[in-house]
Amino acid sequence: MAKVELKQPIVQAIVDDITGAESVVLVDYRGLTVAQDTELRKQLREAGIIYKVCKNTMMKRAFEGTEFAALEEHLEGPSAIAISKDDATAPATILCKFAKDAKALELKGGVVEGTVYDVAGLTELAKIPSREELLSRLLGSMQSPITNFARVIKQIAEQGGEAAPAEESAEAPAEEAPAAETAETPAE
Repeated sequence: MAKVELKQPIVQAIVDDITGAESVVLVDYRGLTVAQDTELRKQLREAGIIYKVCKNTMMKRAFEGTEFAALEEHLEGPSAIAISKDDATAPATILCKFAKDAKALELKGGVVEGTVYDVAGLTELAKIPSREELLSRLLGSMQSPITNFARVIKQIAEQGGEAAPAEESAEAPAEEAPAAETAETPAE
């Protein structure tokens, strides 16, 4: 069997992983301890991110003709790839956060939603909150006025009458008017 035939399944596995991916981030993992690598893999797995150590030549072949082809320039030295199909910023966020504690982990570059980013770009991208966090903030800001309105209504109901005298005085002239009409009717 030729070497190319042996490598084809590996390249195809990478192609399958990057097909439909929102983002791909390359890192240099040299110098990580086994415990650090295990913890990193655990965090990435929990976020639904595929993390693999692959040969650069295999990744180059897999990237050919895709939006990730621009990552070829970053494929020098040992490389690991983090792929996310759901949350575009998750790999950059987790890897940047992990790299703060584990100085041996170095980001190389990445493609997020079709845009190529260098290390500085990935670091800035990692500061953006996740989609879920942004949605929860939006929901919280939408619920705040409703919650405040409900509290005010509840306080008025608990006080039992401070707002009521103003309503009664507004209703009193309306009640007197029908009484005046009924008084006029018998006089005719």
